[in-house]
Amino acid sequence: MKEYQTITEISGPLVFAEVDEPVGYDEIVEIETPAGETLRGQVLESSEGLVSIQVFEGTSGIDRNASVRFLGETMKMPVTEDLLGRVLDGSGRPIDGGPEIVPDERQDIVGAAINPYSREYPEEFIQTGVSAIDGMNTLVRGQKLPIFSGSGLPHNEIALQIARQATVPEEDEGGEGSEFAVIFGAMGITQEEANEFMADFERTGALERSVVFMNLADDPAVERTVTPRLALTTAEYLAFEKGYHVLVILTDITNYCEALREIGAAREEVPGRRGYPGYMYTDLAQLYERAGRIEGREGSVTQIPILTMPSDDITHPIPDLTGYITEGQIIVDRSLNSQGTEPPINVLPSLSRLMDDGIGEGLTRGDHGDVSDQLYAAYAEGEDLRDLVNIVGREALTERDNKFLDFADRFEDEFIQQGYETNRSIEDTLEIGWDLLSMLPREELNRIDEEAIAEHYREEAAEAVGAD
Repeated sequence: MKEYQTITEISGPLVFAEVDEPVGYDEIVEIETPAGETLRGQVLESSEGLVSIQVFEGTSGIDRNASVRFLGETMKMPVTEDLLGRVLDGSGRPIDGGPEIVPDERQDIVGAAINPYSREYPEEFIQTGVSAIDGMNTLVRGQKLPIFSGSGLPHNEIALQIARQATVPEEDEGGEGSEFAVIFGAMGITQEEANEFMADFERTGALERSVVFMNLADDPAVERTVTPRLALTTAEYLAFEKGYHVLVILTDITNYCEALREIGAAREEVPGRRGYPGYMYTDLAQLYERAGRIEGREGSVTQIPILTMPSDDITHPIPDLTGYITEGQIIVDRSLNSQGTEPPINVLPSLSRLMDDGIGEGLTRGDHGDVSDQLYAAYAEGEDLRDLVNIVGREALTERDNKFLDFADRFEDEFIQQGYETNRSIEDTLEIGWDLLSMLPREELNRIDEEAIAEHYREEAAEAVGAD
């Protein structure tokens, strides 16, 4: 252990110190202030004779007389199965009043990339209980599927609903006998939001199968860059060492990227787009690519990162780069939210690129893909007709067009709208889908094979629409 009293500069969350021996990148540092307080940090940059250190707790109280100790190791997360049911702060320390963590082992928080040769292709369904996701943009084990939201939209409610409802259906191959766990990593949230999250976890009992990491808005920005890595390290341990299917929910990635920008400004780096660091793409990829399945291992890590798009701009660097790396996106819509739809998910611009692989043969929902395609096509046509109605009026439309308009209204009111407390199985979701498709004439169902139509089409629903 090397100790120095050679601090030369303090800039924002960074401390610069002179050294006479090489110091490793990412090495953990302890800084003892003149008041006797010990703060933790990490080496951000190391050059000959000088290192820059990012301090997790902030640089308040540090001056040139502080002592700097280099511990000779990188930051590690103490992991154990007993973490389930615990609440930790953004640095991985318990804040729930429970006992100290007695780890089975300590793992490096940076993690190792999954060897592409050993990576299994994701093709097993995760049921979130939300029809707009399960029915139209299905989540698959090992996938990374972000939620794109905006300021003031209820993405927290959607995150909590998924956290308490997500499960692996037992009829799916590999589902039975595998435990399911949720890792919830909150970054830069307010104390009020933290209280709401914890109240919901405790009320619903979801905390028993969850590990919660809480980084608050008034916590140092540097800690925000560590929180998702602690969460993912815990997820990898539970998945690949203990056989759990782990769903990692990270909110809010925008706060994480703002922390990167703040640190980059303190380091006087040349900024990239809109002031964000040029390496932000690489940094986000290091997080997102830790989702997946490994051949020969029972568990899986699935990610749902949540981000708020500044000014609802999907071309902003944060959603733009996230879209490049991940396998689709779920869009939270402001107009649906304003009309009271819960959850306000717009299925038309949403996408799950791995959906077709997760709803394949051998499941009780063999016609899932065809039903989804038909619902999508019918809703898209209804949306186009809404624009036409604004110009020519509904009376100018044909009987067929009016049926598609009615379909679009009912699709939002019955399929997307379900409330935040309703947990629908995939079978329930498809039943609602068939009820809605039966509003349309049989000949309009051109994306579903005749055998499925003969089995599921409700003639009485079509007759009721005709009578109206």
